[in-house]
Amino acid sequence: MRVTAIPSGRRAKWAVLAFWIGLLAVASVFSGKFDSVVKNEVGTFLPSNAESTQAIELAKKFTPDISSAVVIYERADGDITADDRAVAKADAGRFAQLKHVTAPLVGPVVAKDGRAIEIVVPVKAGGSGQTGSSEIEAAVKEMRSILDSHPTLTTHVTGPAGYAADQADAFAGADKALLLLTVAIVFVILLLTYRSPVLWIAPLICVGVALFVAQAAIYLFARYGSLTVKGDTQFILTVLVFGAGTDYALLLIARYREELRRHEDRHEAMAVALRRSGSAIVASAVTLMLSLLCFLAADLNSTKSLGPALAIGVASALVAMVTLLPALLVILGRWMFWPVRPTFGSPQPPQRGPWEWIGSVVSRRPRATWIGSSAVLGVLALGLIGFTADNMQMKDSFTSTPEAVTGEQAMAVHFPAGGGDPAQIIGAAGAAGPLRSAVAATPGITDVTQPVVKDGHVYLEGTLTAASNSKAAFATVDRLRDAVHAVPGAEAKVGGGNAVNLDYKRAAQHDRTLLVPLVLIVVGLIIGALLRAVVAPLVLLATVVLSFAAALGVSALTFRHIFGFAGADPAIPLWIFVFLIALGVDYNIFLMTRVHEESKAHGTRRGALRGLNATGGVITSAGIVLAGTFAALATLPLVFAAQIGFAVAFGVLLDTFLVRSVLVTALTYDLGRRMWWPSALSRAETASDPEELAPQALAQR
Repeated sequence: MRVTAIPSGRRAKWAVLAFWIGLLAVASVFSGKFDSVVKNEVGTFLPSNAESTQAIELAKKFTPDISSAVVIYERADGDITADDRAVAKADAGRFAQLKHVTAPLVGPVVAKDGRAIEIVVPVKAGGSGQTGSSEIEAAVKEMRSILDSHPTLTTHVTGPAGYAADQADAFAGADKALLLLTVAIVFVILLLTYRSPVLWIAPLICVGVALFVAQAAIYLFARYGSLTVKGDTQFILTVLVFGAGTDYALLLIARYREELRRHEDRHEAMAVALRRSGSAIVASAVTLMLSLLCFLAADLNSTKSLGPALAIGVASALVAMVTLLPALLVILGRWMFWPVRPTFGSPQPPQRGPWEWIGSVVSRRPRATWIGSSAVLGVLALGLIGFTADNMQMKDSFTSTPEAVTGEQAMAVHFPAGGGDPAQIIGAAGAAGPLRSAVAATPGITDVTQPVVKDGHVYLEGTLTAASNSKAAFATVDRLRDAVHAVPGAEAKVGGGNAVNLDYKRAAQHDRTLLVPLVLIVVGLIIGALLRAVVAPLVLLATVVLSFAAALGVSALTFRHIFGFAGADPAIPLWIFVFLIALGVDYNIFLMTRVHEESKAHGTRRGALRGLNATGGVITSAGIVLAGTFAALATLPLVFAAQIGFAVAFGVLLDTFLVRSVLVTALTYDLGRRMWWPSALSRAETASDPEELAPQALAQR
């Protein structure tokens, strides 16, 4: 019995359905606990060998698990008054009594210009959750409630704790909203694609089940294994499972509808559809999964953990779409296609439309077509000029302007810009004096705390003059590290928020350099094995790389000149690259497996046109679904989500409508049987074969 016959077997289909019902019952218990294993603490996403990671561990004995909230008081109509100082002093006493605040507080400190007051409040940062520490959120909320009682003063809570609380607030309920929006997008597109009021139900149910199972599996790996899950995993997982799973469903259902016209028994029709489309679906999913598993070689723990988590989601979507979906469709029968049910013996709908026209245009001048389309992509890629993804200040990471941002802006006006995010220096206790002198003498450091000695180590903090996470702050961290590393016997480490982000940036740059070629090699090997060729995978890889460059070029211009984003997270280009390369190859696999099949009977040139015509509609629908699901990320209030959502959505549409339909088809047509070298399909054929005809003559046939 063929494996493809199991989900469509007369008895086996019920066993498959029962298995998934049982699996869903078990998964629902664990998927609801997904948030409990999410970790957003700084040390969880940095490389273990990063200096800032080591500093975090050493600093715990001095400042265990704390985050700083910086409270700013301003008076819009002039200088701070004695009454204002009294209010700030009273507030400091109230802050110190809050449940999650730990002593000692710093301040109140009046600014040198006399127009503002600052209090630094240490907040316990333990715990976990999808959007950060619950202790931080509670403490900041209580502080802001206290400050609301001062109507004559303008007050802000900013600093790392303020940003953490605002990020939590921005994400509150966002996971459910994103899920509902994604479901709505998939529903609308499936409804328009199938023109059936009921057919969309089956794939939507299956992809929803796949998401629940994936969440449960990720929870178990995180709870009992070594998988680290960050807050952004949930959002990307949702859109990826819905997008990829729906794509696989579209391809299978399209082939099933064809076979229903050729086979009276729907069980047999599904078995044939699975056999003929299964290789493309499995190859596409495996390509995406292995590309994501390449993340295991990354330095950044956040990147290293994201890959396996998303690979689990893709695997869940794949298994659901080749087992549960076929079983459901066979159980429900042909009526699911109402009002246009494919009956046995009915003719296939004429394959006429835009894809036939595009094929006709391509066949007349294939070389000019692929050169011209490549030139268009090259022009779009010029948008990359000047684009950098090496820095993103916290104040620029929101698409809105929360209180933490306005507070940081006020703090920068009246106090040293880095006052709320000092550098932390930890070294040997015997070098306390020389270390303090080295820190104080470092350009960019405006103030140094007195050394604190404990358990053989000394701890100091240095206030930076530059704004947090700016290039100037990173330069100060580098100078500071050079200075303290030169102190004999100190064995000093420099940490703090700026050091963390500098190490993050450099690790992300390392990961890009390593993972981009690794992913290309993996993808090329899979395509080569699937098509049994060398030329085809090289050609297809070249097209998706060019497509990625064009998509990122347009995205860079859009980020800068339309959205007005100030920068990009250092990991953004890598994530966009992997999604676009792996997902772009998906559509090329869908197309080229059909072209390969048609080429065996009709020759490569005619096979290219027949393959395009046969897959054009379903791949276009799949591209629109995937673009729509990723575009939903742009509704989240963080810049990184908007950037991934826009870039991947645009890139998928570009690949669907230009790269796959025009560029790849023109290249295949121009190369002819050489596309399949060195397989048997590339060898010379008889003179009567259409492959031997000149392209112009074949186009006229």
